[in-house]
Amino acid sequence: MTSEIGAQLDLASRVQREVDDFLTAQATILADVSADCAPIVRYLTGFLNGGKRLRAAFCYWAWRAAGGADGPGIVRASAALEFFQAAALIHDDVMDASETRRGAPAIHRRFAALHHEHGWRGDAGRFGESAAVLAGDLCLAWSDELYTDSGLNPLTLARGRTVFNSMRTQVMGGQYLDLLEQAIAGGRREGALERAHRVVRYKSAKYTVEHPLLLGARLAGAGDELLGRLSAYGLPLGEAFQLRDDILGVFGDPARTGKPAGDDLREGKRTVLIALALERAGGPRRAQADALLGAPALDDAGLDTLRGIIVDTGALGAVEGMIADRLERSLAALAAAPIDEASRSVLTGLARAATDRVS
Repeated sequence: MTSEIGAQLDLASRVQREVDDFLTAQATILADVSADCAPIVRYLTGFLNGGKRLRAAFCYWAWRAAGGADGPGIVRASAALEFFQAAALIHDDVMDASETRRGAPAIHRRFAALHHEHGWRGDAGRFGESAAVLAGDLCLAWSDELYTDSGLNPLTLARGRTVFNSMRTQVMGGQYLDLLEQAIAGGRREGALERAHRVVRYKSAKYTVEHPLLLGARLAGAGDELLGRLSAYGLPLGEAFQLRDDILGVFGDPARTGKPAGDDLREGKRTVLIALALERAGGPRRAQADALLGAPALDDAGLDTLRGIIVDTGALGAVEGMIADRLERSLAALAAAPIDEASRSVLTGLARAATDRVS
């Protein structure tokens, strides 16, 4: 096992302990409200168990790269990003009507099953979605609480506050653009690819890599030169991460991704991969793709047809090229960053793990 993998595994376990301890404390607070609130914490505990912990890792290792010392405070502050990630995923699954997440029922489906199991009144699906919105809101609030109460010096926390706040606001803006694009894509073909890239940047890329890096570095008091290098490393890497995610959403193995194959096609997502395929498809193939994308009854044959269009137009190969190009630019920026070699080694490993993955 390489040293950088060992370092990341150690950090992931420390982040998990912080998450678990925080949820235990929140369970006590919710128990004062009512024992009926127990499923909220139970489902969120399962949802927040495991995962790649990439955002926490980028925050922590940027802190170390900027000269910050190891300690429980920065681990807790980094763990706050995991609650923000959970909020984003829970709400995203509601908006996309996703059935699963990480190989298990999505949070809104778990609450719907609870409603159905007890035979409660009303629509189980509607109950599940409403409860999931509340669970996501709790995670969003808890991310701020864990950050604020991380134990880091108030002046230190103040240095990172602008990044922390901007990150949360920009993700919501990017999520709205994603919703908007699905709603109006058929009537706005001009500039579709540019809009897809903008969604990638603001819905995912920045809060996955760049903002966690800048948060950790700012907390440690990094100067403008290092912040610029980390941004040049983080933004293209975040875009490459999401572009890989888009490919997995169409061609991934459900046993590895934890989501049904072709979910993005069934939902009619206008990802860069899809936008590029539509831009390149001509005549009948374009009409065929338009008719199938987002079709409620899209079957396996329809999925195979869309996958064929994506491959035949060269869109898949082009996106793979974008990933390779962005990874190269990211690593070049990291190589020029004025940081210690231990941090550089871990950040290099994280970059490769973020882009060369199957889930």
